[in-house]
Amino acid sequence: MANKLAIHGGDPVCKQPFPAWPIFGEEEETALLRALRSGQWGRLAGNEVAQFEKAFGDFQQAKHGIAVVNGTVALRLALIAGGIEAGDEVIVPPYTFLATASAVVEANAVPVFADIEQDTFNIDPTKIEALITPKTKAIIVVHLGGLPVDLDAFTEIARRHKLLLVEDAAHAHGAEYRGRRVGALGDMGTFSFQSSKNLCSGEGGIIVTNNDRLAERCRSIHNCGRIAGGAWYEHHTIGGNYRLSEFQGAVLSAQFTRLPQQIETREENARYLAGRLSQLPGILPQARGPQCTRHSYHLFTFRLDTAKLGVSREAFLKALTAEGVPASGGYLIPLYRQPMFVNLAFGPYTGYRATHPNLDYRQVQCPTCDRICTAEGAWLEQRLLLGTRKDMDDIAGAFEKIVENRNLLRT
Repeated sequence: MANKLAIHGGDPVCKQPFPAWPIFGEEEETALLRALRSGQWGRLAGNEVAQFEKAFGDFQQAKHGIAVVNGTVALRLALIAGGIEAGDEVIVPPYTFLATASAVVEANAVPVFADIEQDTFNIDPTKIEALITPKTKAIIVVHLGGLPVDLDAFTEIARRHKLLLVEDAAHAHGAEYRGRRVGALGDMGTFSFQSSKNLCSGEGGIIVTNNDRLAERCRSIHNCGRIAGGAWYEHHTIGGNYRLSEFQGAVLSAQFTRLPQQIETREENARYLAGRLSQLPGILPQARGPQCTRHSYHLFTFRLDTAKLGVSREAFLKALTAEGVPASGGYLIPLYRQPMFVNLAFGPYTGYRATHPNLDYRQVQCPTCDRICTAEGAWLEQRLLLGTRKDMDDIAGAFEKIVENRNLLRT
């Protein structure tokens, strides 16, 4: 039977593999050999990282780019450069990778979790004001999946309360808010080049900013506390060797040549797919307002209205994967429910003890995040969006097939 669900023995809708990730070729090989043969393998001796920093900073419409070993370090260094001290509070979303909040802990500060918007999965600006205290010093916003947050709202809140605004743009290479690239729209922005990211070198990250003072501080901290024009063994502030290697800089420069076209392909395919899926009952693609003039689609996120479908998320996604569409439930645990936060397992970062002696993340309530994590949230990887229009039709066809036969998945 042609319409029999694959999970029940029918033929899957998607029979051809989707594009693999990362995509690479002779350009990356040539770049790596160039770095190898230069004999200048460290960032301070070679030109690869410096050239990439300039190119990526320009691409994100930022005056400065400081490449570092990964996106987590980028966040921590941005907070330290911004003046965060022991016991300060930093507001963060709970629906994100651990690093958004753990970087706050590693800056010896206290993460405060603000709930997310149901339709965008992004941190909700209307939940911020109630969380601001005299100890609040910064907000980290996450452009979840590559969708920019409401930067107008967050910029106004940060300005009014004199707070540092950091954009965690690990998912958002090339994303635009009202025609302007994200990253340097706040005080600083951070990107990741980890292996799954839309621009990758296995590991790596970068801080971007338009603020000269913050850029100078980030450069010093990431280079053992040295300053421009200073001596090699002259260290002016706390720092370490967080520099990116020349090999990674070379790979990133090669990968960077592919990024603009990949962004266009993902956006075109995602818009088409979202249009198809939004016609189905119980399937709700991530909402995108007119202020998002470019979505970078590191993830194609969507909600499942399980009450309308009459099917659990687990059952739906198992059926979808069986049809040849690899799907994930996303972040299944809010960060404040992670053992690290429940148990305050912060290692040596104990700044909270003096300022927050009653800190207890078990008391945090973010109902929208809870529901998204436990029952409704889902996503597809960015590599699927690099496929053909037929691939998008096949993905939509798999969803349609499951929705049509959802009564057979009910338990």
